[in-house]
Amino acid sequence: METHLVFTHAPIVVPALALPSREVGACVEFHGIVRAIEGAHTLAGLHYEAYETMARTQLARIFAELHVAQPCAAVQFIHRLGWVPVGEASLYMRVLAAHRGEALRFLATAIDRMKTDVPIWKRA
Repeated sequence: METHLVFTHAPIVVPALALPSREVGACVEFHGIVRAIEGAHTLAGLHYEAYETMARTQLARIFAELHVAQPCAAVQFIHRLGWVPVGEASLYMRVLAAHRGEALRFLATAIDRMKTDVPIWKRA
């Protein structure tokens, strides 16, 4: 499985689609967009920080674990750091797999695990 992990302070630019194999039949993409309201608070944006070295290690481990149950051809992960205004993406993730079910399950589980296991923090 190909993996690309990027942390950036710039707005997220969606990379061009490049299929690593002719066996890829599903491309699932997710954009995590900063909302104007979180709980009872109105926001102008969020500030994101990460312990990048550990985050990369944890993400690689999570992706490898998920690949066993939900085989995928490639994963593209981009997380924005610093100030992200409302309406802009803080996270972009693309999963390529042979079938949509594998790609959808991989993506959903990866994001859930990222939120609990990866040292990326947000604050208003």
